Amino acid sequence: MVERFIQHIRTKNLLDENKTYLLAISGGLDSVCLGHLLMEAGIDFEMAHVNFGLRAEESDGDEDFVRKLGIQWGKILHVEKVNPEAFLQPGNSTQMTARKLRYDWFDQLIQERNLSSVLVAHHFGDQIETIMLNLLRGTGIEGVYGMADIKAGIIRPLLPFSRQEMEDYMLGKAFSWRHDSSNDKSVYKRNFVRNEVFPLIETVFPQALKSLDDSFNRLRDTGRAFFHLYENWKKENISIEEDSQYLPIRILKNLPGKASMLYYWLRDYGFNIHDVEDLIEAIALGHAGKVFHSEDYFLNLDREFLILSKSDFEWNEQEITAHDIAMKYKFGNYDLLQLEGKISLDKDASNAMLDKDKLTFPLKLRKWQAGDKFVPLGMQKEKKISDLLIDLKVPLVEKKKVAVLLSGDEIVWVVGYRISEHFKCGQESQHILYIKKR
Repeated sequence: MVERFIQHIRTKNLLDENKTYLLAISGGLDSVCLGHLLMEAGIDFEMAHVNFGLRAEESDGDEDFVRKLGIQWGKILHVEKVNPEAFLQPGNSTQMTARKLRYDWFDQLIQERNLSSVLVAHHFGDQIETIMLNLLRGTGIEGVYGMADIKAGIIRPLLPFSRQEMEDYMLGKAFSWRHDSSNDKSVYKRNFVRNEVFPLIETVFPQALKSLDDSFNRLRDTGRAFFHLYENWKKENISIEEDSQYLPIRILKNLPGKASMLYYWLRDYGFNIHDVEDLIEAIALGHAGKVFHSEDYFLNLDREFLILSKSDFEWNEQEITAHDIAMKYKFGNYDLLQLEGKISLDKDASNAMLDKDKLTFPLKLRKWQAGDKFVPLGMQKEKKISDLLIDLKVPLVEKKKVAVLLSGDEIVWVVGYRISEHFKCGQESQHILYIKKR
């Protein structure tokens, strides 16, 4: 394996013997194997280990093991102890938070120590898992690209190597490593794919991972061909005048794969595949004059052109009836849904869950005004919206876009920021108005 590893890093020009890297090391098989291979290849590195303390004594045991490795290898070791749960933000999991903390610290070390790049030990199995998860999330053809050998200061030298190869190498050399018991639990999506899905598939298709890799390679080639065609199509058909882009609607009439072409054009401007599907339907129905909004842009379906423009978005005053909600009403980039019975509350502050029985219809949507007050969730006294936005450190340019939703004369929601204490859902709530950002 050592010879293959050295040949791989030289062929791909991944590592330079004259540079010093930062090895992210957990103490597990993958990262310890990478460390031994780097030693064999004569690549200089420092080590970085994060102890999140999520597995109590086991986490401390990992740290002790890595410290001994650092001494054995004669390498500088950096250790960080941090509790990710202290940094949790609404909508983020402990795992997501831990990952961000880890990579932020790696970036800091790279700068402070003047190191070249971070080395991580993702291997062939990790790559296949990543691609499968990408496809299951609906990423489309881009999902088959998976993890790159080099990207954004991160190098993955082990992507061609299987876990079995690494284990055989380590056992053959009598090298030890730490076992992470959390990897045995299938509660996380990646672990479920690794522990449950792939073993089941391999009982019927023993070469499943190799076959998937071959298929993904062919799909990557297909993707490269598509994006080449797309770039040429965009240059030939989309014109720019002042701050707007124009696409003739007639171009779309007999265009194969029009949904993909439109999606890759519009996604960089905040539109998603569902917006594109709605757009194609509107074109088919001849709904000239219809306007689609993303957070910062609007797309106008004109008689002859699709016109994409930057938007200094302003909320138009509007009323929302109970009937609108039953019809799955939309405003801006929000969907309004009616839910029944007991459900788990959405803790994302950019969304709103309101007790529908406390509301008086029609609701009114308008821009916030100086002097507007309400009782924010979790408080007992009124607060000026201007003060709330200051407390939340909302930039001035964003303040101008903030809207409020009213029931009668009472503000029930500062859109995207905070609901009113008076209209929150409780244990007794049976009818819920759920306003969710798309």
